[in-house]
Amino acid sequence: MTGPRIALLGFSIECNRFAPVANETDFRARTLLGGEAMLANARSAAPMMLGEMPGFVADMDAAGAWEPVPGLLAMAEPNGPVSQEFFDRMMAQWEADLRGAGALDGVYCVLHGAGLTTNDHDPEGTLLALVRRIVGSDVPVAASYDLHANVSPANVDLVNAYIGYRTNPHLDMRERGAEAAQVLRRLIAGTKTFLARIRLPIVPPTVTQLTGQDAHARPYGELIDLGQRRMREAPYDGRVLNVSVMGGFAYGDTPFNGLTVVVTATDQAAADALAAEIAEAGWARRGRFKPDLTSLDDATAKAKSTEDLTRHALVFADVADNPGGGGRGNTMWILKSFLDAGVKDGLAGVIHDPALAAEAHARGMGATFAAAFNREGGDEFSLPFTVEATVAGLRDSPVRGRRGIYANNTLDLGLCAALKIGGLTVVVIANRVQCADPVFFEMFGLDIAAARVVVVKSRGHFRGGFDEFFRHEDVVEVDAPGLTSPVLSRFAWRHMPRPVIPIDDTATFSIESPGA
Repeated sequence: MTGPRIALLGFSIECNRFAPVANETDFRARTLLGGEAMLANARSAAPMMLGEMPGFVADMDAAGAWEPVPGLLAMAEPNGPVSQEFFDRMMAQWEADLRGAGALDGVYCVLHGAGLTTNDHDPEGTLLALVRRIVGSDVPVAASYDLHANVSPANVDLVNAYIGYRTNPHLDMRERGAEAAQVLRRLIAGTKTFLARIRLPIVPPTVTQLTGQDAHARPYGELIDLGQRRMREAPYDGRVLNVSVMGGFAYGDTPFNGLTVVVTATDQAAADALAAEIAEAGWARRGRFKPDLTSLDDATAKAKSTEDLTRHALVFADVADNPGGGGRGNTMWILKSFLDAGVKDGLAGVIHDPALAAEAHARGMGATFAAAFNREGGDEFSLPFTVEATVAGLRDSPVRGRRGIYANNTLDLGLCAALKIGGLTVVVIANRVQCADPVFFEMFGLDIAAARVVVVKSRGHFRGGFDEFFRHEDVVEVDAPGLTSPVLSRFAWRHMPRPVIPIDDTATFSIESPGA
């Protein structure tokens, strides 16, 4: 095969400093593939991996002859810091892959940007440093990042193109992979790039980072839109290749937390000037990065109000226990409150409780028993709760995602059960994942459209999956305890630079804008 030889590798996990340590089993439950197996999965109709690598490979395949040199791709559901021992083993594999690759024309790295290990604030930077040590400074490196990346200097300084997601919920991962392929081909053809990075003393709570037209008071989405518009206008048109506005991930608790603008351009002046313009626009919006949550009591009253059939059905987001941010997916605050209030015609999920799912399978369809949630303990929020339940559904095979972030992904949820508890049907799973896709209810034949109340363990990605059932005004973001609470003042930060908005009201920011 002729054409450019491009190494492919990746490390993608969003790490919550306050969550339990992630190990090899957490990656094997999602994606831990190397060599030809990784490449084949990227080209499959329903890959295990998320969309960046499949998008990159498909775009390269469509563009003409090329020679992929696939290495290790490691992805896991958001969790705590990665075990340093396991990360070191992956580093050894990445090094062996790159040293065995021979001459390369380019490298594509699928990264997240909010990774941690038990000993490292910036494992992505550590991996990029390894790449540069092996391939040298002349081989172009393109990297794609989640928009929740906490951007270290190394994440920018060691790449030739920085490409961040532009949608939240994340619906553009495949497109960003394709963009990385297009930019990398330009780099291989001789285009030279210059990058600018500006970090603001703003750590946006997760619920303030929505994009899209259905997002209310969307200061973050406005910044992304501004960057996309300005890069196509004078004086930047033709000079700027990418604008990435990274909202960051507060719970990473790193020295480089903060909303960050990264611009990739063909000259330094353009990169600097546009980054400064967007950063100033972000600072002007600083007062709008505050969560607007509904108390548990008010949420319960809203759920009861749906018994009036003239009212719209509602979806309740348990934003403080979001597995997509490292939450354990097993807190009982909303479930218990709704059950105590006698809420009817409701669905709730997905609750991560392997022991309970296994017991439901052992007891069988139709069995009624005392369902003990969180019997194996957990963190301070994973409190035990026992209630009478009837087994209404069982499943033990992988499912294919239907909409949103998991569309067309193969998902192994382990043993799953649907439990009828009072007026709610509760879905319990063995492998932790956020409830971002209607298929997690539909795999049991449950009719979301017929439900009056739906509770989802998700911060925002459910919006990309459940928008066919609920309007933006039908979403209730509930203020309950948990590892991913958007109320950032509740956490004991150790590494985050302070002061920052919205935790502190003393943060200041100024910049001299270089000329374009």
